[in-house]
Amino acid sequence: MAKLLEVNNLRTYFHTDDGTARSVDGVSFTVDRGETLGIVGESGCGKSVTALSIMGLIPDPPGKIEGGEILFDGKNLLEFSDDEMRHVRGNDVSMIFQEPMTSLNPVFTIGRQIDEAVILHQKVSKQEAKQRSIDMLHLVGIPAPEQRYGEYPHQLSGGMRQRVMIAMALSCNPKLLIADEPTTALDVTVQAQILELMTKLQDEMGMGMMMITHDLGVIAEVCDRVAVMYAAKIVEYADVDSIFYKPRHPYTIGLLSSIPRLGEEVEKLATIEGTVPAPTNWPKGCHFCTRCQWADDLCWNDEPQLVEIETGHQVACWHIDKVQADTEVTELSS
Repeated sequence: MAKLLEVNNLRTYFHTDDGTARSVDGVSFTVDRGETLGIVGESGCGKSVTALSIMGLIPDPPGKIEGGEILFDGKNLLEFSDDEMRHVRGNDVSMIFQEPMTSLNPVFTIGRQIDEAVILHQKVSKQEAKQRSIDMLHLVGIPAPEQRYGEYPHQLSGGMRQRVMIAMALSCNPKLLIADEPTTALDVTVQAQILELMTKLQDEMGMGMMMITHDLGVIAEVCDRVAVMYAAKIVEYADVDSIFYKPRHPYTIGLLSSIPRLGEEVEKLATIEGTVPAPTNWPKGCHFCTRCQWADDLCWNDEPQLVEIETGHQVACWHIDKVQADTEVTELSS
């Protein structure tokens, strides 16, 4: 059976006065129907640019998709015209954007903003669209949906606005939902409610989902498989249990080590030394070599490719066995 989404060697660059920023540089992954793929990494690693590439929302200029394939239901979206993409976007593939306060238009009511997508894609009357919008507001757990339908974004709390964004994204029953930091700036209780809601709706609608975040707690909560991104590339790709219990890339190990553990006393939180290089000047070899304790001349000069070390578990590192051995020794001694 064909994958719902299959991204192959995607390369998205931004051509600026300071040089060419290779924001996404050879990224490949798949999403099955009913599955949640988590994409995790530091800010600036290419997560959101990957999502915008799939949605056909890269601003040109300065951005340009330089190569690769984005196969959705077996069709390459990069070959679609603007009109064809407008039919796909919001209908078959929907996206929850970061920061609902800035994503929602402050001068239009909540109802009007949901209605717009329904009328455009579902070809229904205004009255039918209104009822659909109210039903979606009810579905995502907004109290008094008829009243909220006529209110403006500033009249709602952050959690409410995020639920509106989810309602808008799901109003046309998409096959794929891309959630870009859907719980940013929400308190822990509301975050848990939003994640539970999204998981419930996914089960009911049978859609595939991409969860983009820097929060490993969110990844553990909702994802089936995980792609760890660093500096425009996927450095580790596996099921969620393998990522958390058998990480093999130095960057993944560093991310997991930085999470404080309940009941464990520490004087200083673990960190990944150094900073992410500029996207206009990635290292010649492994992009993580400037911050990696295991890096040597091979890492600095030759770029590692993703290789499968176990079924479904891929890692891009020249020293997988050495990293694993040193990590096991460290865990035994601690």
